[in-house]
Amino acid sequence: MKRLKYISTGKLKTHIVFRSFSILLIFSLLNSCQKDGIVLPEAIDNPLTLSVSADTMVLDQRLASNALSFNWTTGSNKGTGASIEYTFQIDKKGNSFTTALSYNLGKAVYTKSFTYAELNNSMLNQWGLEPDAPAILESRVIAVISAPDIKPDTSSVAESRITPYLPVTSELYIFGSATEVGWDIANAIELTPDNQDPTIFKFQGAMYKGTFKFSVNRNTDFAQDMYMRDPASADSSKIYLHKGGGSDDNQWEIIEAGQYQIQVSLLDLTIEITKMQGPAYDVLYIVGDATPIGWDIANAIALVQNPDNLFQFIYDGILVPGDFKFPVNQNTDWGQDFFMRDPNSSDSTKVYLHNGGDSDDNKWTITKKGWYRIVLDISKMTIKIEPLELYIIGSATEVGWNIGQAIPLTQNTDEPYLFVFQGNLGAGEFKFPVNRQSDWGQDMYMKDPEDETKMYRHRGGAADDSKWVLEAGDAGTYILTLNVKDLTIDIAKQ
Repeated sequence: MKRLKYISTGKLKTHIVFRSFSILLIFSLLNSCQKDGIVLPEAIDNPLTLSVSADTMVLDQRLASNALSFNWTTGSNKGTGASIEYTFQIDKKGNSFTTALSYNLGKAVYTKSFTYAELNNSMLNQWGLEPDAPAILESRVIAVISAPDIKPDTSSVAESRITPYLPVTSELYIFGSATEVGWDIANAIELTPDNQDPTIFKFQGAMYKGTFKFSVNRNTDFAQDMYMRDPASADSSKIYLHKGGGSDDNQWEIIEAGQYQIQVSLLDLTIEITKMQGPAYDVLYIVGDATPIGWDIANAIALVQNPDNLFQFIYDGILVPGDFKFPVNQNTDWGQDFFMRDPNSSDSTKVYLHNGGDSDDNKWTITKKGWYRIVLDISKMTIKIEPLELYIIGSATEVGWNIGQAIPLTQNTDEPYLFVFQGNLGAGEFKFPVNRQSDWGQDMYMKDPEDETKMYRHRGGAADDSKWVLEAGDAGTYILTLNVKDLTIDIAKQ
């Protein structure tokens, strides 16, 4: 008779407890895996197939962020339970994937997308395809099984018939004598792309009597492509792409200065130029202890409305240490609206409209006496406060036309509207810029063409260029006294 193996009660209990714990641990781990989203390895046995979201497509830059998608199935791990890594490839038909774009996507990835912009760039630059000409692209997926001696699996090839486009510029700039920057292309004004359509660009701002066109960058060699007025369109609503280096130069012309909105569509090759309605105010005033009238609001000084931009109001005059702001009228009850300094702007260039009667009272402060030019722009809600400095430049001076070395004039301390030059002048020309900027886009004081004892302030970028002239026999030492208040000049030879 076979004898049973004796197990002590204590050992039997331990054995039973251990086996029970092991079983519980396995169930616990399985439970945990399910809760944490972990899938235990299992056999996958699906055919590896690839599909495309569209078999035929004409790409459009206006829809540049739209996408073409490629999707595939898991494929098979050949019963190994091993993971699968995927590589997606795309190439021009006929190249047998020798020039393919290849993307190693790793595990558990079953899709690859290209935006229209990405796909278009690859078609033009990777494979040298022609814009507006349909081409067939081939794509495939390679599945690599992470197990020894198992060969990769490759899907059948999917074909897509795609037509690329010739992309228009992503940047556009406006410049010309009708703009605030004149012909200074290095500071050309950048237009804003439309949020929905990147091929449409918008501009809003001051335009002056003069001409303008659009460049694709700010290169100072002027050799870049530009968008110009189509001379075949009588209403100036059509544009064309001027190729850099060509001799054509068809510009738009602004007849009436003012605030304008301009919209340019580079795909439709059209332009809309709209003159905006005038500002809410025909006159604004300056008041404060920094001004010659102090806080006497009944005598607040009227600003000069810029005839070329009715949204700009200008003060040219003396300011002393103190504060100032801009009332909309001269009412002595102080209950009117004011244009005041925006306290949220650290550089004091931003403006807001104070509501009459409210307690806020944010003013600008002057720390040094001088002659100032203030330009208040109520369309942009900005302000420029510039103490006037004057220089002399020209072939009659010792520095010639080297504006970087322009000779500073001396400002009278007691009467800061007077500026004096004393020195040698030879045969030649001269005028007076307000700074030494080498782009020549600054304002200048120039000779009144009707009276050489008078002068005017030339707007930077405008085409006028009226200079004083000394003949050969006039060379010598001179004292020139400029009065920017009266716009006069005294030319005294010593």
